[in-house]
Amino acid sequence: MGLSVYLSGEIHTDWREQIISGAQGLDVHFSAPVTDHAASDDCGVAILGAEDNKFWHDRKGAMVNAIRTRKGIEEADVVVVRFGEKYRQWNAAFDAGMAAALGKSLIILQQPDHDHALKEVDAAALAVTRTPQEVVQILRYVLTGTLPD
Repeated sequence: MGLSVYLSGEIHTDWREQIISGAQGLDVHFSAPVTDHAASDDCGVAILGAEDNKFWHDRKGAMVNAIRTRKGIEEADVVVVRFGEKYRQWNAAFDAGMAAALGKSLIILQQPDHDHALKEVDAAALAVTRTPQEVVQILRYVLTGTLPD
C-alpha cells in the first residue's frame, strides 16, 4: 500500500524537506504547491499578461496556482497542512477546508500558540502534530504498522 501525500502551507522553512527526508524508504509520493514565493506570486501575470492593479495581479496568480493545488489535494490520500509562526497562511486554512470537504485524511502541523486560532481546523483533522518528525512517524505507522523506537 502506497500513499500520495500533498504538503500544503507555509513556504518559508524546510519542513517539507524534513518530511520527505524522514520518509525515505517508505512507499510515499509527495506533491506540493510551488514554493518559490516570487514564482507563485507572479505566475498569473507572467503567463496571462501584466496587470496594473495589484488585486488583479494577485487574482491571476491565485487562479493559476489553484489548478495545481486542486489537483494535488484531489489526488492525495493524505493532506498535511503546515501553519508557520511568522505569516498568516489563509491559503493553508483554505486548503485544509478543501481537504476536509473532500474527505481526505488531514494532518495539521502547527505550534501550540496557534491552537486556539485553529481549533476548527484542528477539529477536522485526524492528527495535529508539532514537528515534521511526528508527521513522518504517522506515515510510517500507517504504511508499516510500526511505532517509533
